Amino acid sequence: MAGHSKWANIKHRKSKQDALRGKLFTKIGKEIQVAVKEGGPNPDANPKLRDVIAKAKANNMPMENIQRAIKRASGELKDVNYEEIIYEGYGPNGVAVIVQALTDNRNRTAGDIRHIFEKYGGNLGATGCVSFLFEKKGLIIVEKEDGIDEDSLMMMALDAGAEDFSAEEDSYEIITLPEDFSKVREVLENNGIKLASAEISMIPSTYVSLDNEAAEKFEKLLDKLEENDDVQNVWHNAEFPEGWGE
Repeated sequence: MAGHSKWANIKHRKSKQDALRGKLFTKIGKEIQVAVKEGGPNPDANPKLRDVIAKAKANNMPMENIQRAIKRASGELKDVNYEEIIYEGYGPNGVAVIVQALTDNRNRTAGDIRHIFEKYGGNLGATGCVSFLFEKKGLIIVEKEDGIDEDSLMMMALDAGAEDFSAEEDSYEIITLPEDFSKVREVLENNGIKLASAEISMIPSTYVSLDNEAAEKFEKLLDKLEENDDVQNVWHNAEFPEGWGE
C-alpha cells in the first residue's frame, strides 16, 4: 500500500475544510448523533462513539460541541433522525467515487448528489459499481516529527493489531481491519502518539493518475460534493499530480 500517500489527499481536504470549519463541525455532530443512537451516549461502552469523538478532537472540534451532539442524540435536546446512504459513481477520467451521506430526506439528497455528479463531469452509478475497487479499513496517520522512532512506532502499531505500516515522505500510515481500529488507535494515543488523522476509510486497490487539467475538473466535483450538507465522506481513487494543492 506504500507509494500512494493518503496523507497528501487528507491534508488537502483538511485545508479546504478549515475554511468551512462550522460546516465540518455540523457534519461530525451528525456522526456523533448516529453513533449515540446505535450504541448509547457513554463512550466507554460505545466504541463507535469513541472513534467519532477522536475524529472530532483531531479536527479541533470544541468539547462543548461534542457534548451538545451527544445530548441531542440522547433526547435531551430536540433532534432529527438521520439515515445513512451510500452512493457510487464515476468522476471525470473514470475516477471511482463513493459518497457517504447522512440525511433526514432521502429523496432530496439523492437528487442533489445526482445533480452534482452530472453537472461536474461525472455520473452516478448503481450500488456496487465501484465499491469492489475499495476495501473498508481503519486508517491512522502520524506526521513525521522529531522524537518519533519509526521502528518503535511500527512495532507498537503491529503489536496492537495493525494490518500494515508504511513510511511515506512526510508521514507514517497505519492500516487496520475495521474491527481492530479502535484498539490500535487507543494504544497509540495512550502511548502519547499524536494522531494527525484517524478514521474508518475506504482504501482504493487501484488508482487513476490525473494530470493538472483532469485534477482541476475532478476537484470541482469533489468540492461540490463535500460542500453538500448531507455528505459526510467522499472516497475516491484519484491520484493527484505531485505537489497539487500546495
